[in-house]
Amino acid sequence: MARLAGKVAFITGGGGGIGRATAERFAQEGAKVVVADIDAAAGEAAAASARAMAANAGGDAHYLHCDVTDRPSVEAAVAATAARYGKLDVLHNNAGGSTPQDGPVTEAPEEEFWRVIKLDLYGTFLCSKIAIPYIIRAGGGSVINMSSNVALMALPGRDCYTAAKGGIASMTRSMAVEYAPHRIRVNAIAPSATMTERVKALMAVNENVSKLAATHLLGPILPIHIADMAVYLASEESAITTGQVLAVDSGVTIY
Repeated sequence: MARLAGKVAFITGGGGGIGRATAERFAQEGAKVVVADIDAAAGEAAAASARAMAANAGGDAHYLHCDVTDRPSVEAAVAATAARYGKLDVLHNNAGGSTPQDGPVTEAPEEEFWRVIKLDLYGTFLCSKIAIPYIIRAGGGSVINMSSNVALMALPGRDCYTAAKGGIASMTRSMAVEYAPHRIRVNAIAPSATMTERVKALMAVNENVSKLAATHLLGPILPIHIADMAVYLASEESAITTGQVLAVDSGVTIY
């Protein structure tokens, strides 16, 4: 049987990179997937790709517009997910990302700090706030947050992003304790530099990110590597895994 058969998943930032790879893998494993993204063209393309990859596993994918920083937008998208598929089992808080405007605290623009705090940290908080009651009604499930190796180790010149991802790591642990009585697992994935188009562009202008990628012990990290971990966390294979910040980083945090 497919590993996610019968499950309904809501993936924010599902239009590209890690989010798209996760949507495709979830559909391959039999999940009904909502690709939630602010970019309609990317979201529709990702949903179409996920549907095509579902083959005979029973999976499906559908795009919904969602701005994770806007409460009415999130409420509408989550409600539409439950209306379409009847329930919600898995929330993957994937939307986020750093930009070349990040830097040390003495140099980074305050606007960049608030941008990443609002998108990554508040977006994770808001989507969890709205989606978790649906997961409770479904009898439990899984929340998968996206932290980063920068929450586990030092990386110069990324202090805005580090603050947001550190906050997500801490919130993951407290949420895991809070919602365990409802049979909800809450974990975070902490990738290192993953070869998405955004990260490739960042590497071209930031030598610290390029140096980090060069220390990966097992070679480059691809979106599929992160998606495979998300499948595990969404499945019943992770039935007693909660409150963990799991480094999927080609060994960089131990090197």
